[in-house]
Amino acid sequence: MATSLRRRGLALGALSLAGALTLSACGSSDSGDKASGSGAAKTHTVKTAMGDVKVPVNPERVVVLDTGELDSALTLGVQPVGGTHSASEDSFPSYLPASRTKNIKQVGEIANPNLETVASLKPDLILTSKVRDGDRYEQLRAIAPTVMTESTGTAWKENFQLHAEALGKQAEAKKVVADYDAHVAKVTEAIGGKEKAAATEVNFVRFVEGADIRIYGKQNYIGSILADLGMGRPAITDKAKDGFSYDVSPEKIDLADADVVFTSTYGDPAKAGATKTMNSGLWKGLKASKDGKVFKVDDRLWIAGIGYTAAGKILDEFQAKMTG
Repeated sequence: MATSLRRRGLALGALSLAGALTLSACGSSDSGDKASGSGAAKTHTVKTAMGDVKVPVNPERVVVLDTGELDSALTLGVQPVGGTHSASEDSFPSYLPASRTKNIKQVGEIANPNLETVASLKPDLILTSKVRDGDRYEQLRAIAPTVMTESTGTAWKENFQLHAEALGKQAEAKKVVADYDAHVAKVTEAIGGKEKAAATEVNFVRFVEGADIRIYGKQNYIGSILADLGMGRPAITDKAKDGFSYDVSPEKIDLADADVVFTSTYGDPAKAGATKTMNSGLWKGLKASKDGKVFKVDDRLWIAGIGYTAAGKILDEFQAKMTG
């Protein structure tokens, strides 16, 4: 008990110290004018899911608490000092250059960051979402100005714009978006144009350890990319709960049938049911299976990337598989 109380005291002390540092560093007015002789940092106000937040004009020590925020920062040329990892992995997504992630300090799992570790990095900005860390907002803002989006996934483009505003990278963001739009147009043309895309039904099936199989709907990250490409989607996707996914058991996997099926696995393939299901007669009877149009892809990229760098890699892979 004494050890526990001592650790708790150290953690609170670290948080208080970090909070004091933040308040002294970010106490200037919104005008951006440096107070004469005060040395106060320039700030500007960002509208977030938790209200208006004053953030440094040019943050230098950024901590990101989800993969989307990590993708946004690196896409915009910002090197985070800390970041979280998924519960099933102990590293950052491999689709991101190792040279850019090797010096980022691990601060715990997504939706369960170690606040003492976060505070020890003395960040001047924290990026996350309400759905991940809303219940820790007061603790996080005591460490540094914390910019939260409402959610993640399907709102990734809007979230990126908020991240860019918080990081002071709006000009860079415009170029990223323009490049993505041009990339989408190029891939659509490469796979046969808009009419062929609309006539080709695509499903995305995710095997999840400890849960039912998910047939992804339209209101999610990968669904938005397929929509940008103008791909057709099977009727089953309209039954997805909240537009996110329609969950099925292995015995109903035939409901995932489509012209093309992309699959990914979260966790161990055997424990997630991927191995057994994809060797079943029902799976082999899918049109996509018979036509050789089932493609396994990286879950951490296609599902968990949630950003423009990930989207660019997905588009390249999508084109290669659809035209290969």
